[in-house]
Amino acid sequence: MKGFAMLRIGEVGWIEKDRPVAGPYDAICRPLAIAPCTSDIHTVFEGAIGERHNMILGHEAIGEVVEVGSEVKDFKPGDRVVVPAITPDWRTLEAAAGFHQHSGGMLAGWKFSNIKDGSMGEYFHVNDADMNLAHLPDGIPLEAAVMIPDMVTTGLHGAENADIQLGATVVVIGIGPVGLMGVAGAKLRGAGRLIAVGSRPVCVEAAKFYGATDIVNYRNGDIVDQVLKLTNGKGADATIIAGGKPEVVAQAIKMTKPGGTISNINYHGEGEILPIPRLEWGSGMAHKTIKGGLCPGGRRRMEMLIDLVKYNRLDPGKLVTHVFKGIENCEKALLLMKDKPKDLIKPVVLVD
Repeated sequence: MKGFAMLRIGEVGWIEKDRPVAGPYDAICRPLAIAPCTSDIHTVFEGAIGERHNMILGHEAIGEVVEVGSEVKDFKPGDRVVVPAITPDWRTLEAAAGFHQHSGGMLAGWKFSNIKDGSMGEYFHVNDADMNLAHLPDGIPLEAAVMIPDMVTTGLHGAENADIQLGATVVVIGIGPVGLMGVAGAKLRGAGRLIAVGSRPVCVEAAKFYGATDIVNYRNGDIVDQVLKLTNGKGADATIIAGGKPEVVAQAIKMTKPGGTISNINYHGEGEILPIPRLEWGSGMAHKTIKGGLCPGGRRRMEMLIDLVKYNRLDPGKLVTHVFKGIENCEKALLLMKDKPKDLIKPVVLVD
């Protein structure tokens, strides 16, 4: 089979590989819809997780099951499925402890385009199919559905980790597709004032659609100063970091009030140290909680998010600005995520 792969750091291309083989609990799928991710850009062009050779990319996919192992009970060939970006090994101590994202080691629940080949191939392998796949209901467009495996679960995880209380003032830094789902998640969890930090008009418009009440543009000055001015010097109850360079961590701490929470869902792909400003952290005693978490995966998480879309609580299709047809366009879509033109939020490749 052919697949679009990271050949080495800084280089991508099409390669030929053997079709994957299903174990007794596994499934083989073919992609119906694929979405490249900014994390692919960090992985390929920044070497964020180290060297990878001839690794097929892609961890955001809607698939069709073509083969299942002998022990798979709930899925059969022909089923259309949501495939989470995070596919844990559920029979692990880490999963039993409540951190399935790290089953087998830190970040090891993230397998596609990290530990093993991803979904940008003619076929791809899914471990523990009964626990990691979710049936896609009729009526949800593929373009919207393919936002669920990563963009939706990551953005909403940012809001969950932020411990947002009803009526809270929340800031979301970075309103690319993940940040926009952070805005949507903050609204779903009951935020009052919801401040989105970003500059591209297409993203600003989407942020307002998802619930932002205020927009802060870094081009208009320091974002910390702008947030503090909007909040009469008090700062936010919670801040979600969904983009930015390492210094964004310091900015988030500075704009969050004592007792508040900083929730990071940003993939920091460069640098060795993330800064914590001493004074604004109260010399370590400001009761500001800092959390960072890889998005949840697995079947149950996907089914819950599917219901948010199915019952019109969330419309992730608004994230999709560019649609390509044919798997040969994976490279075009990936490079769009690298170049980030002004009219881009998220590209999708429809395979058929």
